[in-house]
Amino acid sequence: MAWTSLAMGSQAVLQLAALVILSRLLPPAQFGLFSAAMVVAGLCAIFYELGVGPAIVQRPELEPRHIRAGFTLSVALSLAVGLLVWLGAPAIASLFRIPDLEPVARIMALAFPLQGISTVAQSLAQRNLRFGWLALVDTAAFAAGYLLVAPALTLLHAGVWALVGAYLAQQTLRAILLLIGQPHAKRPLLEAAATRELLYFGAGFTLARIGNYIAGQGDNLVVGRWLGQQALGFYAHAYQLMATPALMLGQVLDRVLFPAMALVQAEPARLIRAYRGGVFTCALVILPTSMVIFILADEIVLLLLGPAWAGVADPLRILAWAMLFRASYKMSDTIARATGAVYARAWRQALFAAAVIGFSVIGQAWGLGGVACGVFAALAVNFLTMASLSLRLTGMGWADFARAHLPGIVLAILVGVTGALAADWLRAAQAGALLTVAGTAGLGGITGAAALFLRPGFFMGPDGERLLRAVSNVIRPKQLGEVGE
Repeated sequence: MAWTSLAMGSQAVLQLAALVILSRLLPPAQFGLFSAAMVVAGLCAIFYELGVGPAIVQRPELEPRHIRAGFTLSVALSLAVGLLVWLGAPAIASLFRIPDLEPVARIMALAFPLQGISTVAQSLAQRNLRFGWLALVDTAAFAAGYLLVAPALTLLHAGVWALVGAYLAQQTLRAILLLIGQPHAKRPLLEAAATRELLYFGAGFTLARIGNYIAGQGDNLVVGRWLGQQALGFYAHAYQLMATPALMLGQVLDRVLFPAMALVQAEPARLIRAYRGGVFTCALVILPTSMVIFILADEIVLLLLGPAWAGVADPLRILAWAMLFRASYKMSDTIARATGAVYARAWRQALFAAAVIGFSVIGQAWGLGGVACGVFAALAVNFLTMASLSLRLTGMGWADFARAHLPGIVLAILVGVTGALAADWLRAAQAGALLTVAGTAGLGGITGAAALFLRPGFFMGPDGERLLRAVSNVIRPKQLGEVGE
């Protein structure tokens, strides 16, 4: 986990760097157009994978026939979905009411086969617990695309095509690295039994992913269709600034805990400890971070993105309060997948998707702030419904679940009080955005460190001790061997 955390932390820094650099080179409307195209690309990825990858990770006994059948399915489906997007691009552009989306969607569909041929390799690497290596692959591919290709193309005045070129470069390099670094049998096979065994798990997982993805991107569809391309650029940046720390922490815990939880799915006590530790970690890290972002939203946007992006601050301030919901429900998601409860997970994700779409449509009447409030409410609903599923699967009680959040809540209050006082004083002194952010975040960090030092038993406890041991050691359970050759 230590290498995974380091690599994914580096990726978070690179993502922030790319956001800062490209936001000063491209206007919000261009980012809005690209965000609309990414909604399409992400939804298509669910269908051409059809849950094959997670099925390969989750199967207790994986045979070569499963690997070959999974590879064949992924490649065939990625080609078919890419062709459908190419032919259906005019209808997609009409749905978003963004005419310029048609050529962008068509070119981005060229990356689908690249993702299809690397799906099994990625899944085998996850099964073999190569989390640090996967994070390094993602980091290298992202850096090549968005820190090399995109800035170079913006200097050539390529507009939105700079972002499209970055996406294609990222997916190309990622596929190459995965196929080289995790070799496996690639001879086509469509054996009925192997396909059925993969798709039983995969179909339920896909249903849940569809609901989850619509929930994650439905707000972008609403903003793009009703509020326009530029508003979508503002909103997408606000959501990314909120989601990046939550997503990175959630991904680290998910990639490490999913295979491990799959091993102990029949041992409730160990499953409870793993889940409670993940919930505790999310609350302790995310809640103080949310407080700082809420206090400093205006300065963060001005400092990172520039004055042209001032419209990001209001939705960011609202979404900051949803960071815990965004990160912590990943733990519930991990429990459901690790124990095979994919259909119970699926209907909850469908409810989540309906809530995001419904609340966003209602909220758009009040602009981006209204959409952000709607998304906050939908994330809260999903957080609670997924938590109820996890508690049922593990046997953990709501009281224990609440206690796992308590140290993070108290720490966030302490950081928030000192941070708000510092920010007010620095603004009154006209210290500027940089000093205000540095001073407020610095004082908040000192407050948090002092609290942990003075009351380690309360703020850390058994869950914190297990967290520290996990961070200081690379976890490699012996039960899983290398698979895929």
